Amino acid sequence: MNSMHALFLNGSLKPSSEDSNTDALIRKVINHYEDIGVTSEVIRIADYNIKPGVEVDMGDGDEWPVIFEKIKKADILIIGTPIWVGEKSSITSRIIERINGGSGETNEEGQSIYYNKIGGVVVTGNEDGGKHAASSVLYALSHLGFTIPPNVDTYWVGEAGPGPSYMEAMQEGESEFTNQHVQWLAYNTAHFAKMLKNSPIPAIGNKA
Repeated sequence: MNSMHALFLNGSLKPSSEDSNTDALIRKVINHYEDIGVTSEVIRIADYNIKPGVEVDMGDGDEWPVIFEKIKKADILIIGTPIWVGEKSSITSRIIERINGGSGETNEEGQSIYYNKIGGVVVTGNEDGGKHAASSVLYALSHLGFTIPPNVDTYWVGEAGPGPSYMEAMQEGESEFTNQHVQWLAYNTAHFAKMLKNSPIPAIGNKA
């Protein structure tokens, strides 16, 4: 798995000065990546000035272009999001919009710049909405050109209604279901990234 690199974009509403449940689950994926030689970087989007819009650079101090360059260099993109009122976070929606803004760029084969990159999602919350948020993110990534392998969504949600957060709940015991999905996400994204690096999607019939 040498030279494989994963970029995590955490759509938490909290800056990195505060603990993030989504970040805690992301770190479990990273543990598996370390075992198989995949390097990782995590970006807390709340730390940056990310303008609304669907362009690569919205100007006026917009910091998305720096993140966009990291996306272009990554083999794997994992988006992390908390759940609010059953939905992915507003910051995660902005991430998707800004990724969409770069979809018009092409690679050397004339395909979308996101071709031959792998997508996945990490979701946390203490209420319903895990599968809904995951499906929304994964569809968007697939629609924009990312490849989505099987079982690349891992999520944790508590019982319906107010309750403990992910980190609080894990103090009482790990979730076997969530941890199994963490493992699937890490190994399947790494496998497909290696496969596409060695055998990219053919340009015939797939040019932008």
